[in-house]
Amino acid sequence: MAAIAPGAGGPPMSRWLLAMHSSSETLGLAVCDANDPAGGTRILSRPMGRQLTNGLIPAVEELLPRAEWASIGRLAVSTGPGGFTGTRLTVVMARTLAQQLGCPLHGESSFALMAPRLSQTLLATQVLQPFSIVQTLPRRGRVAGRYRLRSGSAPVEELERPRLLREDEHPSPALTMELDVASDVQHLLELCCQWEQADTPGPWEPVLPIYPTSPVGPV
Repeated sequence: MAAIAPGAGGPPMSRWLLAMHSSSETLGLAVCDANDPAGGTRILSRPMGRQLTNGLIPAVEELLPRAEWASIGRLAVSTGPGGFTGTRLTVVMARTLAQQLGCPLHGESSFALMAPRLSQTLLATQVLQPFSIVQTLPRRGRVAGRYRLRSGSAPVEELERPRLLREDEHPSPALTMELDVASDVQHLLELCCQWEQADTPGPWEPVLPIYPTSPVGPV
């Protein structure tokens, strides 16, 4: 009897969608099978701190065994702003996987990911106008991105990616940055599913970390 080719006469091989978020002390990972989205989403949210350097790959393996990495079909990663080392590690890993596997990669700022969640605190008179998300950095000033709610599959448009504000800039309305890595990495995976369904191109080369301030101080 002739051998049956993988996937022939049986269920389709898994095509994994992987989302990664480490713009804070907490690592967030989320994965689902694009061929079986009803099968559920696996999410890992874990405080890592400095352990991320040696713990990132084992954490990914915990969620998605290394033997399955060749079946990753699309990746999404938070590009910051956030901790220099944490953001860089996941972006570099995502870029490397996308390059080696030849699969699409999408980058979203951590502020854009939390914007739909934080926008729920806007006043009724503010929901139709652009708003900012602001983070105060000790001894380094304030970082802000600008957003607008919209209808459709992508509920928020990033009008201006996070940058360091001048001392005389006071955007309004302004919402304070508030972390919820588990929720935000799940939202990132949902976006990844939408990009997969739409077959949206995702070149890996433009996906880079956002560093509003220099990691070595003023230059």
